[in-house]
Amino acid sequence: MNNSLRKANIYVKNIFAGELREVSGGYVFKYNETYLNSKKPYPVSLTLPLQKEEFFSTTLFAFFDGLIPEGWLLNKISNNWKIPLNDRFGLLLVSCKDTIGNVSVKRCEDE
Repeated sequence: MNNSLRKANIYVKNIFAGELREVSGGYVFKYNETYLNSKKPYPVSLTLPLQKEEFFSTTLFAFFDGLIPEGWLLNKISNNWKIPLNDRFGLLLVSCKDTIGNVSVKRCEDE
């Protein structure tokens, strides 16, 4: 499944943990093998436990969707970046580089 449309690097406590990809038909998240083999890896969320196999969903994983701001801030981001409100992956890429929690999302530059 290497038909990625857009990709994001996912960090946990500023450590590269895996990659989230938008693919035709949905989304794929896969932990980085180095991260899984590190001393004390933390799962991105309880719904995405540590494992070598990739996760697939036809909609953006609820955890990542939950990182996207809501209300007036979401409208501001959508208007400023010209990203439609239904482009959840696009909104995730521009608004979740520095989240309140320990997970951050950064657009892959190797596209």
